[in-house]
This record gives sequence, structure tokens and C-alpha cells, in this order.
Amino acid sequence: MSATPAMFSKILIANRGEIALRVLRACKELGISTVAVHSTADADAMHVRLADESVCIGPPPARDSYLNIPQIVSACEITGADAVHPGYGFLSENDRFVDILSAHGLAFIGPSAEHIRLMGDKIEAKRTSVRLGIPVVPGSDGAVGNVAAAARVAGEIGYPVLIKASAGGGGRGMKVVHAPEDLSDAFATTRAEARAAFGDDAVYIEKYLVKPRHIEFQVMGDGRGTAIHLGERDCSLQRRHQKIWEESPSPVIDPEQREKIGEIVANAVGSLGYAGAGTVEFLFENDEFYFIEMNTRLQVEHPVTEAVTEIDLVNEQIRVAAGYGLSFTQEEIRFAGHAIECRINAENPDTFVPSPGTITNFHQPGGLGVRVDSGAYRGYRIPPYYDSLIGKLIVHGRTRQECMMRLRRSLDEFVIDGIQSTIPLFRDLVNDPDIVAGNYDIHWLEKKLANAD
Repeated sequence: MSATPAMFSKILIANRGEIALRVLRACKELGISTVAVHSTADADAMHVRLADESVCIGPPPARDSYLNIPQIVSACEITGADAVHPGYGFLSENDRFVDILSAHGLAFIGPSAEHIRLMGDKIEAKRTSVRLGIPVVPGSDGAVGNVAAAARVAGEIGYPVLIKASAGGGGRGMKVVHAPEDLSDAFATTRAEARAAFGDDAVYIEKYLVKPRHIEFQVMGDGRGTAIHLGERDCSLQRRHQKIWEESPSPVIDPEQREKIGEIVANAVGSLGYAGAGTVEFLFENDEFYFIEMNTRLQVEHPVTEAVTEIDLVNEQIRVAAGYGLSFTQEEIRFAGHAIECRINAENPDTFVPSPGTITNFHQPGGLGVRVDSGAYRGYRIPPYYDSLIGKLIVHGRTRQECMMRLRRSLDEFVIDGIQSTIPLFRDLVNDPDIVAGNYDIHWLEKKLANAD
């Protein structure tokens, strides 16, 4: 009979903002001590105030603090932390960071370095998906080395096509090509951007879908060959490839489609021996799913899945990393109601120019089915050095209609003074007939904003 695994005694949270606070709460509920690391700009952050211990790891620039691996490892050694939760962004998908932690006897709360490397390379991720039976977007079989080869592939799959950086992410390193005469310039530009942004100029080509939805499936693996899915999230409302509104379930996916594709991705992830949380992302058009990438970390939008399943994903991440496995089976998962998340950013709602500064008044909405994930408070100064996300408003209702009504009410209650925020944008969107009907795709918001100019 095998011994019960030992739970972590102290977790260092290698992140900032709302996600650092989210992880801290999960640790507290599990009885685990916490260490907050922070830059000098984040000394007054809420997660720093609430953590059991805190360590300053450098000046404001992320490269000198939140991306400074030696400083983070030193903070672990100083405080006696035995595990690191990376949150999302920063070092959450850095395979070298995972290897270094392992070399120092520290646990990484996430997948293996091998799986991060595999899915971080978009070409290899696509090849792996084909091998595992996941449907993919038609395109090149691997990197395309020159314009002639690119023209050949584009001619075979038909225009428009999308040139993508193999090491890309976050909406960077992508160019749409509508006609053969535009291919050469777009190919050269994408390679140059990829080289500058990722240090790797490898690119590949995919068919560009005209009006797709962005549908992603949340998966959890136990690292022992078993994985489950927790349904889908519809992340089609995007600006410059950045998600701003996510909901679950998708307005266009039926239970049969969910069960079919969910089983495919769960089996595929399980066969890899994947450990922890991951997201398999698809484009969805004409009732067909096309794999685009897998994110090997917790997603910003994970709360909508938590709302409809009542499963704490961060708790599960920690359990799996500690060797406990999953606390539920696929058959035990139940989907209830509808949830929507709005990402509230410190930006001008019309121009999207960042608006750092001091929050002079902060009142977040409440009531049944309303959750706000935010580290902001009255008097908090939003620094200009990082992502502009102030927090996330997550609303749950028994039906999508009830959820939308609750979202309208919550947005009207939300007060953030002293800076500009994107709350007015969401107040507009929640009353738009297309959004009310769930009739939108990944290009919808860009078109709406362009027509408003």
C-alpha cells in the first residue's frame, strides 16, 4: 500500500495582481503557507499584504523582477518554500524555469518542462495533435523555409491564409494574406517579427477561416495517464487577438459536440501523461473544430469554468503537483448554468490607451452569482510597467439570459474612479443585439470598433 503524498508546506507565488491573489486564496483554503514576491512597484499590492511572507525581487521592469529566475529561486531558499505557482504569463510557460526549479529540489505547480516545450512549439504541437486524433486547421506540415514553399502551401489550401510564428503567442507573430501578390512581403515581415519577439524566425501556414469562433476546452491531467475535461469556454470577443469577454457554455456548442470533442482532448492529453491544468484551443466554423494551440498553464478566464462546474482549478493544480491526483472523475463533473467574464482593464474605453494611476474610489458589485477577482482597492496605484488588467468580473446565472441581466446590473454597480477603465465598453456590449443573441465571431469586435471611429 503506497503512502499518502505529503502536501506542500509553503508555496511561493511567482506572479502579481489578481492571479497572485487568486492563488494565495487557494493556498490559504488548503492550509498552506504563502510567499509573495514583488517588485518595488508592487510593494503595496494586496497579495503582498495578505501573504504570510513577502520578498522584494527587484525593480519595476519585469525582466529584473518577475522574470528574474535567480531572484525567485533565492526567495524560495530564503523563505523555505518547497513549491512555486507561476500563475499565468511571466514564467508560467518557461521550460527552463521548470528545469532550474527541479535542479534546486523545488516543485513547479504545472506540467513538466517536456510538455511545456512540446506545446510551446506550435509546429510540434500541431503534429502531436494530428497524431493524437485532434482535428487541425489545414496548413503546412511543419515550418515553411522560403517564399516559394509558402506559395506552394497557400496554393494547395487556398487563400486567405495565415502566416504564424512557430514560437508565437499572445496574438503576436501572425499575418493574414488574402492574395498571392501579398505573400512575399507578409512572409518576410512575419519572420522578422518572430525573430525579434521570440528569437526564432520559424513560421508555418494555416488556412485562414473567415468567421470562426474561438472555443477552448479546459483539461486537467493527473500526470499518470488520466485526464478529464471541464467543458468549453467561448473566447470569440477579441481585440487584436486579445480576449476581453469569455463565457461558458458557448452559445453555439450543443451537448453532443461538447461530449465528442471533450472526450477527444481528454484522451489525447491523458495519453501524454500531462499533469495539471491546460487549455486546448480551437477555431470553430461550420460545426467543425480546428486545433490551434494548447496553453500549458492556468488561463485568465478559468473562473467561468469554475462557476459552471463548482470545481476549484487552482486547488486541483496544487493537489496534482503534490502527487494526490485529481479529486473527481469525468462522470462526476456536472455543468450548471451559464457564466460570463469581463476583463476590466485600466484603459481608455475608446482608444484603449493604458491609464495607470491612483484609484480614488473603488466599489465592486456583489450579490448572488457575482464574483470579482481583483487586487485593486481605494488608494491603490496601478503601475505603468505591466499588463493593464485591473480585475475580472465573473457573473453566473441559471440561464444565459439570467446571466446577461445579472451582468448588466453588476456593470452598473462597478465604480472605479481616478483612472479610466473599460467598464463603459462592456456596458455597451452587454446591450448589443448581436451579443444578446450570442451571434458573434473573432472578428466581430474589431469590426464594431472600426465602424465606431
